[in-house]
Amino acid sequence: MNAVDLPASFYEKNRHKLSNILKSRSLAVFHSNDEMNRTADQYFKFRQDSDLFYLCGIEQEKTILLLAPEFPDEALREVLFIRKPNPKLETWEGHKYTVEEARTLSGIKNIKYDDEFDAVLAALMMFAENIYLNLPELPKFIPELPSRNLRFGHELRLKFPAHKYERLAPIMRDSRIHKSEEEQSFIREACKITRSAFLKVLKTLKPGMMEYEVEAEIIYEFIKQGARGHAYAPIIASGINACTLHYTSNNKSCADGDLLLMDFGAEYGNYAADCTRTIPVNGRFTSRQRDLYKSVLEVFRFTCGLMKPGSSINKIHSEACRRFGQEHVKLGLYTAEALEKQSNDNPLYQMYYMHGTSHFLGLDVHDVGSKDAEFRPGMVLTCEPGIYIPDEKTGIRLESNILITGDGNIDLMKEIPLEIEEIEEIMMNR
Repeated sequence: MNAVDLPASFYEKNRHKLSNILKSRSLAVFHSNDEMNRTADQYFKFRQDSDLFYLCGIEQEKTILLLAPEFPDEALREVLFIRKPNPKLETWEGHKYTVEEARTLSGIKNIKYDDEFDAVLAALMMFAENIYLNLPELPKFIPELPSRNLRFGHELRLKFPAHKYERLAPIMRDSRIHKSEEEQSFIREACKITRSAFLKVLKTLKPGMMEYEVEAEIIYEFIKQGARGHAYAPIIASGINACTLHYTSNNKSCADGDLLLMDFGAEYGNYAADCTRTIPVNGRFTSRQRDLYKSVLEVFRFTCGLMKPGSSINKIHSEACRRFGQEHVKLGLYTAEALEKQSNDNPLYQMYYMHGTSHFLGLDVHDVGSKDAEFRPGMVLTCEPGIYIPDEKTGIRLESNILITGDGNIDLMKEIPLEIEEIEEIMMNR
């Protein structure tokens, strides 16, 4: 269960919005995530399915939500199933939701135990014509193991082959992509906690420190200030390690004269922050490091200025890449003549900048949303340009979280030091 909860009205509003979109005589089914085996009889720490959480707020395994907005019996239009009380289980694992607790948190009146699911499902299936399944649809990731939602979908099609089956993923994507005031407040808090962790690192980092010691400083601040922990596996990459984009070993020494790239973010109330800062291990940037850093900062500022209603991730990425081509020439990475003659199929910037410039942020650190989706007020995205030069054992990335507003945007991490002078001043006066 979360240390903090959104009000029941938030989940009620989300369910109401979804119910108004479903076709006539529909049934929508949402399952919780599985408990994932870690080793022997141990599980990984449970994290709820983001869509189910968005609709009911329940942080517990073996939870199921059924929505049938037009069912004749109003009591069965919203039904939430939770684990049946088991004193022996709670002796080992701790408290599980009671019916009243689940009702208060979710705003759903009809709470049943999981052993009643099959009977209720059968009644709803006899009425429904369109069955909405919440199947995973991630453009860059296909899990090797089928999720509980996917397994249930296969079983249901075998038992009820004559029904029409519909996709929930596009509907949930369009719903979750716009962040309400409540969601924005949780993301802001995650950013605030992330700032405190970064300041702690600025005041403690020194040559010879291990990357995992830096990670320890970060997680200490996260937990101390009420975050659940990391929103994703942190990248604490010193020297050439920063040229590995998803470096998470975090087991090397931070050497004097190297830069340290830290990609980290707190998770607060299930909402993520996603921050990257790059700092000098000894507290001072060298002349070359300054030039590289200023180049990335220039592209960062330029790209942030493009993040406003009407733009899109693909549009700002294209502009960021074009700008990086110019910056790379200034840095002597290739010539203006080579840039002029470059192939569109193999542009030169990709040698030193090979990842995206932005992604959506919310319940997932890589949240739902298309790269071609037009920016609208209430969307939250990252801005994260970088430069990676293995020959110089240097990687620099700068990333903040950006809230789209009616006339532009707000940098939710504007209080997290970014300027060279501010970083050096904090590090040299600790």
